[in-house]
Amino acid sequence: MRDIVDGLAGWRVAGVAFAVATVARTWQSAPRQPGAAMAVSAHGDVVGSISGGCVEGAVYELCRTAIQTGAAHTQTFGVSDDDALDVGLTCGGTIQVLVQPSVAMTEFDQVLAAIRDGRPVATASVENAQLVIWPDRVAGSLGAPDLDDAAARQATGMLALGVTGTIHLGRQGQQRGDEVAVFVQSYVPPPRMIIFGAIDFAAAMARIGKFLGYHVTVCDARPVFATRARFPDVDDLVVRWPHAYLESTAVDDRTVLCVLTHDPKFDVPLLQVAFATPARYIGAMGSRRAHDDRMRRLREAGVPESALARLCSPIGLDLGARTPEETAVAIAAEITAQTWGGSGRPLSDLATPIHHS
Repeated sequence: MRDIVDGLAGWRVAGVAFAVATVARTWQSAPRQPGAAMAVSAHGDVVGSISGGCVEGAVYELCRTAIQTGAAHTQTFGVSDDDALDVGLTCGGTIQVLVQPSVAMTEFDQVLAAIRDGRPVATASVENAQLVIWPDRVAGSLGAPDLDDAAARQATGMLALGVTGTIHLGRQGQQRGDEVAVFVQSYVPPPRMIIFGAIDFAAAMARIGKFLGYHVTVCDARPVFATRARFPDVDDLVVRWPHAYLESTAVDDRTVLCVLTHDPKFDVPLLQVAFATPARYIGAMGSRRAHDDRMRRLREAGVPESALARLCSPIGLDLGARTPEETAVAIAAEITAQTWGGSGRPLSDLATPIHHS
């Protein structure tokens, strides 16, 4: 939804009706994960994608119908056959799609505003009924007070973790029931990517970080290098000693840290601070000689082996990268592999599932 917020907001301002199709559940090699969204306006305009083209044509028609009837609908698309390539998934996966007209969405303007402002909010939907969950309040109803309470409790926990998925409850909110499938979609601020070292590799890394949906910060102690002219698109540009900045900023278990300074006077104190954070990824650039020297200095500083094991150094996967842009791809690939448990090997060499849990 975050990817199509601007389009939806424009339609709301213009008073144009629309419907939103969201991937609610997936099985096997589905092309997009739960939360992927596509919207169709009453004028026939489209924003977003839910399958990379496999079922968009059929979902387009479902959205047009939802706009006309004002009714939500759930549709499952499985593997296609030779007679149904236009409405099936050629990848062999299965997706369940929830189509909701704008008239069925609770406090939708407030939800859009929260998403655009980076404030946490979640929706819990059962076709034509919807709850909206903020950290401090709940709006809407799924049709029964006990069901609302049970769904809101679980959705609040999912929002805190940034989790999107389907929960099953009884019609009166029984935890062991499964008559009602409630699709919970959590919207939380994007994860952070903090890049240390305002060099050309950092500029390339910042671009790919933005492309991947991160809130990107570049930090360098040297004001002559950390300029908006060199980094026009980053969210935050910080001129401070890297370790001092990292000590003062928020880092959670979705944050990735890319240390591109490859200078011991920056790297060693910075990495000592980094190892004390819950950051999901810590990578440091440098040659193998620089890596060996860095590891020696960290050990001499008293960093334990368990902390050193968290360090990805030299940073990135072995892609044979040479340019800053190619190196950024290699680093982004390593971050992605570490996030989802990928091996980094060619898929053609493997017989394992393409998508990891």
